[in-house]
Amino acid sequence: MKYAFAKRVRHLHSSAVRDILKVVNQQGVISFAGGLPDDELFPLEAMEDAFSRVFATGKKSMQYSETEGFLPLRELILERMGRKGIRSYSERNVLITTGSQQAIDLFSRVMFNPGDVVLTEDPTYLAALQVFESYEAEIVPVASDDEGMIPEDLEQKMKQHKPKCVYVVPTFSNPAGRVWSLERRKHLLNMAHKHHVLIFEDDPYGDIQFNQEETYVPLAAMDTGSHVLYTSTFSKTAVPALRTGWITGPFQVVRMMAQAKQANDLHSNSLSQQALYQLFTHHDMDGHIQRLIEVYRLRKDVMIKTLQGADIPGLRFVEPKGGMFLWAELDEAINTSLLIKEAVAKGMAYVPGEPFYAGVPKYNTLRLNFTHSTPEKIEKGIGIFADVVHKEMESVAMYT
Repeated sequence: MKYAFAKRVRHLHSSAVRDILKVVNQQGVISFAGGLPDDELFPLEAMEDAFSRVFATGKKSMQYSETEGFLPLRELILERMGRKGIRSYSERNVLITTGSQQAIDLFSRVMFNPGDVVLTEDPTYLAALQVFESYEAEIVPVASDDEGMIPEDLEQKMKQHKPKCVYVVPTFSNPAGRVWSLERRKHLLNMAHKHHVLIFEDDPYGDIQFNQEETYVPLAAMDTGSHVLYTSTFSKTAVPALRTGWITGPFQVVRMMAQAKQANDLHSNSLSQQALYQLFTHHDMDGHIQRLIEVYRLRKDVMIKTLQGADIPGLRFVEPKGGMFLWAELDEAINTSLLIKEAVAKGMAYVPGEPFYAGVPKYNTLRLNFTHSTPEKIEKGIGIFADVVHKEMESVAMYT
């Protein structure tokens, strides 16, 4: 039978990361491809206790819940955001979502008409690009460097395209691991106010900060509550299987997203929400997050040391100050999208940089995850990668 799908499915594409993970999982290779926390560090006993506390409250804990989310958890989120200086909102401005990915989808659903423009960093989060494309938004990349969007290009594209919003991951970005400078953050916020444009600030990695002495001020903390929507998730600091994130921002926008969510899934998993509340109120989750930081910092250091010692031709990268990823460039003769098959065949995997670009991609780029592999696997995997690159460069030299 020929199925009459809606026209919008033309804009749906499989995730390059998920496609690679399917192959990796089948072949058991060392994978730096997924954005995965280390499951060995999940707080299993604390989670068991948290769910036991939920069930001890009675059968009502298993009933339908309100769309906006479990109120005590929303209040806890407000308290934790307040530590970062985000204090312009009340519980009515907080919507619990099924992961922060759903926040991006709900926002796009209520904001974008076909052809509306969204400005993004270049490169930027692959799954956000997928969502924007699925709602037929026009994605316009802004030239970016290690400090964020370049002001001159941002201003020019604000004037030229009159965007509906600007999507950014200013703290430990995915894939590039960037940390925007305070000046670039202020400039974006000023431009948003001047041109009446919303900013969608995605902050899934902000708590995984390696240098505790530095301060990275969220855009939402510098705003009055009118121009910035801020989303984050418990997937990186608690466990991803709970699929619990949140978004906060101007009430009118959050309320419209809540109405869209009612038509989508009624509400996110309320047992997970209640368990998260119990987890953070009865266990030392700040200590748990500090433990994650220490382990992930060590693994990042091992990856960097191994890369530096591998003598990989043309290798360039900036050391990440937090998050889960290292973004690298190789010699321009290398196409990482073509090289991935050979790498997987030899026993390691990464994500080619190409799908992260909204504009013209750099084919010699790649993303490496350092949080899910032990130091020993990192050293072995980078060794395999170095051998693959060296052989590719020898092949290139032979035919030039």
